[in-house]
Amino acid sequence: MTEPALGGLSLDEAERAIYAHIVSRSPEHDFEPTLDRMRDACDLLGDPQHAYRVVHLTGTNGKTSTARMTESLLRAHGLRTGLFTSPHLSSVRERIQIDGEPISRQAFVDLWSQVAPIILLADARSAERGGPRLSFFEVFTVLAFAAFADAPVDVAVIEVGLGGSWDATNVADGEVAVIGPVSLDHQQYLGSDLAGIAREKAGIIKPGAAAVIALQSDSVVPVLRSAVAAVGARAWWEDDDIEVMTRVPAVGGQLVTLRTTAATYEELFVPLLGEHQAHNALLALAATEALLSGGGDPAPLSEDVVREGFAASTSPGRLEVARTSPVIVVDAAHNPHGVGALVDALEENFSFEALVGVVGVLSDKDAEGILSALEPVLDEIVITQVASSPRATPAEDLGAIARAVFGPERVWVESRLPDAIDAAVQRAEGASAGAGGVIVTGSVLLVAEARTLLGLDRPPRSAAARDAPPRGTRTRPGDGAS
Repeated sequence: MTEPALGGLSLDEAERAIYAHIVSRSPEHDFEPTLDRMRDACDLLGDPQHAYRVVHLTGTNGKTSTARMTESLLRAHGLRTGLFTSPHLSSVRERIQIDGEPISRQAFVDLWSQVAPIILLADARSAERGGPRLSFFEVFTVLAFAAFADAPVDVAVIEVGLGGSWDATNVADGEVAVIGPVSLDHQQYLGSDLAGIAREKAGIIKPGAAAVIALQSDSVVPVLRSAVAAVGARAWWEDDDIEVMTRVPAVGGQLVTLRTTAATYEELFVPLLGEHQAHNALLALAATEALLSGGGDPAPLSEDVVREGFAASTSPGRLEVARTSPVIVVDAAHNPHGVGALVDALEENFSFEALVGVVGVLSDKDAEGILSALEPVLDEIVITQVASSPRATPAEDLGAIARAVFGPERVWVESRLPDAIDAAVQRAEGASAGAGGVIVTGSVLLVAEARTLLGLDRPPRSAAARDAPPRGTRTRPGDGAS
């Protein structure tokens, strides 16, 4: 396939033409254990992934939030930053950010024009070996590496797409590797054995690097300890070396006290909801210390700068309040572990008299596990279907699973998301004193669609610009940022 012709197109048309070309390639969830195509493309570009320092993140849940907080902390410390995350919610350009902002349409079109000939040449080399073209995710990874080198950035915070060892991002050498909690997801690609999944994710830990490792299950810890030792990495383990000492829910987020090997940082305001975000903040802080130490023992950071970095953090689509009266919350949880964190956060931060779920799930996910995790907290559920993916579980099929979990009297089915949200709102509005709520969850793609419908597909507000909490939000005397 040749590069799309862009002459005479507006920037918006050119962006859509480029995206159409990239999305015609193998989808980003395709998993193939080889980095040959990535190495070819990067070699032809002069290895842009080695032009800056790298913080590399993996794990089953929390990668994007942790990456965004890490980037914000590093930027607050005066570094020019690149951020590569996936998937996107509103615009594909969200995946590639420089200094906290998605690259512009003009920059995206210019970037493609510069890099496309190299991608096509790498495609040709792969074809000569009998292989496929670069995949969707490989192309975006190459674009991100090139954009960061061209900027240039001081440090790139890079989230893996899938796994670790064979992920396209792993041609970069992370000076700091962050391993978030490892649980079951993407079993068809990574396997159903936690130790095996951990081994795959540990592949991002490079010789001599620093590793920041979240609290893990008993079967995962030995695998990660072995991986750290094998490459001579330095490691900081949650609950041994780093710790969330205290946390108190507050308006619009939480106050946390975090202990690292360098210092204890007291009552930091993190503008994200849920206990899991406190632990993500701990990983981000330890990763920032490790990078800024330059390979030595971490030193205490300026507490004022740390406060600034956390206060500016955002994570769209993660326990995000989209509307009030009734409160509508969107959350991208898409596996049982993620839904468990969501349920805990809902119970901690909201006082709904009635909560109605709007849920759509992709066919390669554990639908029964997701619905079972949601059942205790939902009064009713409206099953719907992700419109933007051929992998969507049909609404009627998911509805049948939901009836088995919830009982038929609590389940409604609306295949179109707008109808599903309307039905959920009507049922939530029946709660007394307007204390009903709606949660949209089950798939990142479903949340992306909901954010567009609810008018959230615009640049996120800073923490300082957020309004008072919506009705239904639980507050405490004295809650708020310090």
